[in-house]
Amino acid sequence: MITPAAYGHNSWELTVQVDQRDKDDPLKIQVQVKGDLHIGGLMLKLVEEIKTPHNWSDHALWWEKRNCWLLKNHWTLDKYGVQADADLRFTPQHKPLCLQLPNMKTIKSTVSFSSVVFKSVEEICRALNIRRSEELSFLRPPDDPKKKKKKDKSKFHAEDDIIDMDSISGPGNSLYSKTMTATYDPENGTPASATSLWFGENPLTSSQPNLPPEELAKMYQPLSMEDKAAINAGWLDSSRSLMEQGVQENDRLLLRFKYHCFFDLNPKYDAVRITQLYEQARWAILLEEIECTEEEMLMFASLQYHICKLTMSTKPVDIVDEPDIDEVDAALSHLETTLQGKNTDRVLEDITDVPMLKDTLKLYRPKRLLKPFKDYWFVFKDTTISYYKNEESAKKEPIEQFHLRGSEVVPDVNVTEKRFGIKLLLPAADGMSEVYFRCDNETQYAKWKAACILASKGKTMAYSSYSTEVKNIQSFLQMKSLAPPPGQAAPEMESMDMNAECFVSPRYAKKYKSKQLATRILEVHHNISMLSLIDAKMRFIQAWQTLPEFGIKYYIVRFKGCKKDEILGISYNRLIRIDMSTRLPVTTWRFSNMKQWNVNWEIKQVAIEFDESVSIAFSCQSCDCRVVHEYIGGYIFLSTRSKDQNETLDEELFRKLTGGQE
Repeated sequence: MITPAAYGHNSWELTVQVDQRDKDDPLKIQVQVKGDLHIGGLMLKLVEEIKTPHNWSDHALWWEKRNCWLLKNHWTLDKYGVQADADLRFTPQHKPLCLQLPNMKTIKSTVSFSSVVFKSVEEICRALNIRRSEELSFLRPPDDPKKKKKKDKSKFHAEDDIIDMDSISGPGNSLYSKTMTATYDPENGTPASATSLWFGENPLTSSQPNLPPEELAKMYQPLSMEDKAAINAGWLDSSRSLMEQGVQENDRLLLRFKYHCFFDLNPKYDAVRITQLYEQARWAILLEEIECTEEEMLMFASLQYHICKLTMSTKPVDIVDEPDIDEVDAALSHLETTLQGKNTDRVLEDITDVPMLKDTLKLYRPKRLLKPFKDYWFVFKDTTISYYKNEESAKKEPIEQFHLRGSEVVPDVNVTEKRFGIKLLLPAADGMSEVYFRCDNETQYAKWKAACILASKGKTMAYSSYSTEVKNIQSFLQMKSLAPPPGQAAPEMESMDMNAECFVSPRYAKKYKSKQLATRILEVHHNISMLSLIDAKMRFIQAWQTLPEFGIKYYIVRFKGCKKDEILGISYNRLIRIDMSTRLPVTTWRFSNMKQWNVNWEIKQVAIEFDESVSIAFSCQSCDCRVVHEYIGGYIFLSTRSKDQNETLDEELFRKLTGGQE
């Protein structure tokens, strides 16, 4: 009982709830405070009043009503606006959180609930040995009305289904030793040994076995664009903490690759990152979160079968004997390479003779040409395509020229049907215009597509990467082919033991009988049977990136001046306006043409201004405008990265671009 004399004219009682990890019931403490008392002094008073031996260094004050942490210990109660009716909690900043990884495995780890999500994800990725944490984020699991909440919750929290990271590596520690020094390649400065040789065995580098068809069928659910928009609304705000976004202790979140522009993906020391990327891509294919053709589904199935076969093999893969390297010399060479820099796009020695492509191709211009496809004579020089009526008229003015710098190259290929098409999205004043080319054979297609890809980046065929690009395209076409490579016999069905339905989506599993499906998968598998495990995963990721819908996140929006909702697709390099009734794209705008964007937080409207006085404005219907604002800002931030950049990125720039304030 406090006597009247103990009260100062400015002092008052403040009740604080204290959370203790070893006790379920919180403790309520009353302390006598003044408005000029700083937060650090209040926490000291609380510890003195509790009188319990405990490490309180991780505790901080949380204000439930204001939904904020009081982390600035030098601020006074008056500055924060704390009065006698404030419901403060003295609670740990680090709390256990259940995270489902891209491979569908769930881990339980201690995460900072007071740091912004950007830092919390970075902390988790460091523990998991995943580089480039800025590409990942937390996603709320979608609600499934078909499942009962009690049943789902009990299944999730079963101890057998959760990997306790703290028991494996200790709180806040990673799976590898921080005292381990890596060796570097003297020529290019990259790590000289594989990840497994640096850090030892890591359970996250192994792919998970495919589920039985009946289990996969239970998970499969056809998703419309509206369903995908509802899922994408669950991305957490990277500029706010977990507690500020309603996440509580032991809640379940999904850790996923949010930004689909995977930077510096190196098999040498990205084993965990590549495996988790492969798993996210695999589940996106199996659950049809991204659409692909039957031919592409069989290619993905054959790669999965090959990866599964190598994973279950007892023989170690991708680990080779390497000569001993002096760490001091390697580190000096790495420093020299970093300081001097390295030009990865070296041009050919004879640059006076700029390579050109000349050939007859089929052309189709929507809304311009009456015939679907018509033959023309095409000339590809530098970054420009010109076409003429025929080869004889090539000396005259071209019918039309296409400038490919800043364009989008989309494949339109079906190897079985001998269709080798290229779809170009060319920058225009009102968005993007479409042009379709059709090649006669694989060789012609590989050369022209490689040239288009380089030209879209502002490069010509004189760059040394052109021949590599051509070979990669030919390799992908060979993967899709059902015919075995020359000199190799057809697969023997009798010697095969596989459950083919595990490697395709349930929709394709119903279309064919098991033996028919297995036969087709093995026919494609013969084209990739010599790939190593890490190469097969990389091929799967690269093939995933070539799909037309790759990386597109859908949101339901309403454009300014319109009376009906539309769908906005956001990719790593463009915005797509899609008609909700027809599901067809209406207009495309590229980020490279964006001048500025901002958000009117009062009316929750995103406004974007492009070149040539083109501007758009829309309000978000399926989510808060913060989600779209951060997604656009995140891609702009990630596009500024360079290979010489350190692991620590400019977090302030990221928060400036992605974190809005009302």
